[in-house]
Amino acid sequence: MSRVLVIIPAYNEAATIASVVAQLRAHAPECDITVVNDGSTDATAEIVRGLEGVVLLHLPFNLGIGGAMQTGYLYAERNGYDIAVQCDADGQHPVDRVRDLVRRVEDGTADLIIGSRYVADSDYTPSFSRRVGKSLLSRWLSVLVGGGITDTTSGFRAMNRRAIRVVAGTYPEDYPEPEVLVILHKHGLKAAEIPVSMLPRQGGATSIRPPRAVYYMIKVSLAMFIDLFRKYAPMKGAS
Repeated sequence: MSRVLVIIPAYNEAATIASVVAQLRAHAPECDITVVNDGSTDATAEIVRGLEGVVLLHLPFNLGIGGAMQTGYLYAERNGYDIAVQCDADGQHPVDRVRDLVRRVEDGTADLIIGSRYVADSDYTPSFSRRVGKSLLSRWLSVLVGGGITDTTSGFRAMNRRAIRVVAGTYPEDYPEPEVLVILHKHGLKAAEIPVSMLPRQGGATSIRPPRAVYYMIKVSLAMFIDLFRKYAPMKGAS
């Protein structure tokens, strides 16, 4: 049986973190859980410390999603986990689908399995800026590494040990999800999707608003292009 770690990056998620952990325990009790507290200024850390069996990785200041996730992947690698699952702390991700992500990694479908909001019809209705952004990023990714991924920005994903070793050593700092797809491709690893239905945010506020979305698109597109030509150290052997 695979050892699975669910990594929850959290920045000021006091309103939702306990509920997300409780739902994970209900739907995937076999998984270990670590919360990466990314320099929260609210009660996130205190709440997590009160949750039995949850590992708290506390960052002294806010590094952003990239630094938080790399911290979680480093923990997964150093503790010998076979599969790592990324799950947001705001309650949007359907934790009852964690086992489906894990199962598809275990059966060898791909090294990275993404829970996609767009691969099948669902009730999820993104904002106009998100629809445009996801379409442009998907097309750009198809140009760079080939098609097949519709939800390049989904943070609900699971990866195997080979992919964990790559991202533990190299992980983008800002808005990393699309870039990770290029980096894994450069290492000869494969990504695939399964359909999921995302939920409304249960607390907090998104950091990507329409004016910032333009900056996001330009920055990520350029970073993906650069990643394609960057030289990476060979991946150490692992099954």
